[in-house]
Amino acid sequence: MNGLLILIPIALFLGLIGLGAFFWALRNGQFEDPDGSAARILFDDDGDEIK
Repeated sequence: MNGLLILIPIALFLGLIGLGAFFWALRNGQFEDPDGSAARILFDDDGDEIK
């Protein structure tokens, strides 16, 4: 029972840190282009072509 008095506030604190990090990422535009990074590897921007 005494362990719960320590673990519950720690869990709530870590949850608030995670929630704060999520809202920070939203505010700074981290989720603006979720499909761009996945497809970026497929595009060849080098211009070098095999002849």
